[in-house]
Amino acid sequence: MSIAPNATETSDRTDDLDQLAINTLRFLAADGVQVANSGHPGLPLGTSAIAWTLWSRHLRHDPADPRWPDRDRFVLSAGHGSMLLYGLLHIFEYDLPISELRRFRQLGSLTPGHPEHGHTPGVETTTGPLGQGLANAVGMALAERMLAARCNTGEHTIVDHHTWVLAGDGDLMEGISHEAASLAGRLRLGKLIVIFDDNDITIDGPASQSCTDDVEARFAAYGWRVLSVADGNDVPALDRAFTEAAHDDGRPTFIRVGTTIGFGAPGIEGTSKAHGSPLGSAVLAAMRARLDWPDEHFHIPLAVSASAAAAAARGAAAHARWAHTHAAWQVANPCRAASFPLDMVPAPDDLSVLTALADGLASGGKSATRKASGAALAALAAVYPGLVGGSADLAASTNTAIAGGDVTPDDYGGRTIHFGIREHAMAAVMNGIALHGGLRPFGSTFLVFADYLRPALRLSALMKLPVVYVFTHDSVHVGEDGPTHQPVEQLESLRLIPGLTVLRPGDAAETALAWQLAAENTEGPTALVLSRQDLPVLGGAGLDDVRHYGMRVVRPVADTAHVMLAASGSEVALALEAADLLSEHGISAIVISVMWRERIWVALQADGTGLPDLPVVWIEAGVTTGWRALARPGDSVIGIERFGESGPGPEVAAHLGLTATAVFDAALRSIAARSG
Repeated sequence: MSIAPNATETSDRTDDLDQLAINTLRFLAADGVQVANSGHPGLPLGTSAIAWTLWSRHLRHDPADPRWPDRDRFVLSAGHGSMLLYGLLHIFEYDLPISELRRFRQLGSLTPGHPEHGHTPGVETTTGPLGQGLANAVGMALAERMLAARCNTGEHTIVDHHTWVLAGDGDLMEGISHEAASLAGRLRLGKLIVIFDDNDITIDGPASQSCTDDVEARFAAYGWRVLSVADGNDVPALDRAFTEAAHDDGRPTFIRVGTTIGFGAPGIEGTSKAHGSPLGSAVLAAMRARLDWPDEHFHIPLAVSASAAAAAARGAAAHARWAHTHAAWQVANPCRAASFPLDMVPAPDDLSVLTALADGLASGGKSATRKASGAALAALAAVYPGLVGGSADLAASTNTAIAGGDVTPDDYGGRTIHFGIREHAMAAVMNGIALHGGLRPFGSTFLVFADYLRPALRLSALMKLPVVYVFTHDSVHVGEDGPTHQPVEQLESLRLIPGLTVLRPGDAAETALAWQLAAENTEGPTALVLSRQDLPVLGGAGLDDVRHYGMRVVRPVADTAHVMLAASGSEVALALEAADLLSEHGISAIVISVMWRERIWVALQADGTGLPDLPVVWIEAGVTTGWRALARPGDSVIGIERFGESGPGPEVAAHLGLTATAVFDAALRSIAARSG
């Protein structure tokens, strides 16, 4: 549906104050990029009218409290246009002084090249990798609906806000936007609004040279309401479109807005030259003359400041009314208020259920750690109302379905989210749920498919979001599905991500502990790496050592040890088998389960201790790079440096050298090397 201008409402009759504010945003962006000699002026110049209309008339926010739980969220998915957002934050009186705009893109400034959540007040999410912000916004909008279903009562409405997104051509080209938009349409997220900056320009030239999608038809096919505004400088038309979009008709809304990249910059507007380089002093001077703007860097007219302050005051008043309602709701609903703290991610009330589960597992029997994870997750979910999540269409295999029902367009009160076969969007949507606050998300898939979601997982770590990733089918023991489904390099690649806690438990007891560690970790994401096949249950002895040192002894020796066998996950069972073989030859071996490899050296050095002075055989069914970094002279490392084969799991593992005999031989070599 096209939002055309009325006969008396055209872009050239935009209110003088509006035009003054729009040009203020344009020149703040142009000046910031020029002073930094780096950045992207094109998007801010082309979309300033969109931004001003939204922020001054429609966005419900309180600059004095950027974390007000019931604020509208604004996501600049096209994060390269960051100076537009910084200009908005400054003139609407967020804690972002003009001195920080002058330090755009400089080391230590509050105005980095792309927006960073937790770094700059008012930035809702870290954007830059295109498509991520749009997908995060789907998670935010989903969290809003889920919390509304949990918290709102007939007497008190405390969750009722919109999520607004400004996206560009690049966002919509990225595959993640297809995944996320499809999911949003299926879930009928009516309070999600995406504004498409349709300027038909990419870095390499016209967008049409690489993409001729009918984006309006695409979003309509996903179940979205579609609106359009022909002229991105037409404030009255934008105002009407945003008003209509904010009226929830049970569908997310997509608004295509025609814009001109670099608007107002003579000679380069409408071309790819306006995208990612400073305008230059000559073009900037000509632009000032064209738009009748003072020759003063970072100029902000008093009338614009006053208008923005008035809008901020309206937001503060809305916040005050909400705070009164929220206080009454807390008194009337203390259990809900404790279970769903809207301004943060909830912590579980009682993790003792996991401690009891782990401690109560006596050695003996077998269980796949994915099945043990299902039991631990069920126990945790029973005491942790804020825990929600699902899988990428693999719940039966990853054991991640929890009691409480499904999240559907007709009932957002469920706990299990069916993300579909959309791994990348799943991870980004989980980020959005965590960013929103009030719920704690988890998601699951096979480990090999971590590759599909890695960009969003990286942002989980960058933003320090407490998202839990459940990765099952963790090695070549997947077997018959063959090398396409047998992870070899994925586990090591996860360990390379700063801030990601990677846990690969060796049995059911360690799996319960892994879930406890994940639940306790509110400073970053956690990855649980779990087996498909059954593993011996080793019991709960020594689990405190895992918490402190990342590992525990699962086979001690009564006398002098000759060698240490250190393994993770399913290879702990292999190490135990090799220790028995060594014992038959009079060689005593300590066996260590390394659940949390990255913890070893940090924790041990902090305690002023070290590993036993023994030769070590390090064992894991994957690439050996990280293990070789741990190995000391004379140690051996057993792993897999090639892709797998299709066949029964035990046969594939043996074919690739994961045998007790291979560990036995490596132990003998290490003992000899240390002795020699």
